[in-house]
Amino acid sequence: MISPAAIRNIMHNHGISCRKSLGQNFLIDNNIIHKIIASAELTKSDLVVEIGPGLGALTTEIAHKAGKVIAVEVDRGLLAALSEILTGPQNVEMILGDALKTDFDRLVGKSTGGEYGSTGKKYKLMANLPYYITSPILMHLLLGRFNISIVVIMLQAEVAERLAAAPGSKAYGALSLAVQYFAKPEILFRVPRTVFYPKPGVDSAVVRLMVRPEPGAVVRDENMLFNVIRSAFGKRRKTLLNSLTGSALGIDRETCLSSLKKAGIDPGRRAETLSLAEFACLTNSIMGVNS
Repeated sequence: MISPAAIRNIMHNHGISCRKSLGQNFLIDNNIIHKIIASAELTKSDLVVEIGPGLGALTTEIAHKAGKVIAVEVDRGLLAALSEILTGPQNVEMILGDALKTDFDRLVGKSTGGEYGSTGKKYKLMANLPYYITSPILMHLLLGRFNISIVVIMLQAEVAERLAAAPGSKAYGALSLAVQYFAKPEILFRVPRTVFYPKPGVDSAVVRLMVRPEPGAVVRDENMLFNVIRSAFGKRRKTLLNSLTGSALGIDRETCLSSLKKAGIDPGRRAETLSLAEFACLTNSIMGVNS
């Protein structure tokens, strides 16, 4: 099943094809699969949710290492094929569903009788994310505050660089800050496009997110923090004073200048130079000026 020929044969037998609209590219390299599995540090006490199991190349290996796997697949045709493929492992539960609309705590809680989930043990999540939906799924996982301890995902290499980017780098932006507020991202290794079928147009990377028990910065209003970040990066080439003034925040130039001064931030700096802690300080300052 790990070869292109085997994938084509399975798809032919089930009358299905790779759907570009769902970003379906199947991993066909066992070495990469084993490296991904090792990255999650799985034990038999782990419950793993897998988003997008596809044809089960990763699912099978997760099942060998973990206590239970809940595989969430949005494509009904693939799920039918997967049901036929996964006849060996008895610890895999397959769910037809859209990850963007899934309450994962509720899903695992129902599946385990409450042993895992919001009021139970933490669980792990693994995925080979379609490129077009990476950011929405990441934010759904993090903003949902599901009881997840670790996320191991494969995604477009360029996006991976954004997740782990530091202030001052070209890749640093609103997504970097949002992810780093909730988790500690680490790029583990790159994955060439040649190990997928069909071959995508870009390379990938595997990222591990260690979910923080507490947010990475102290802020009075979390929604306001993200609004400030989005506004600051909305006009990335402008200074903070100019990008925040007249933005969706609804603050005038004088208020903005006063807030920046109170936060100890030079109005002439640009968004990509500020750390998460500085954005939190600025947010608290803005709220203090407006209160």
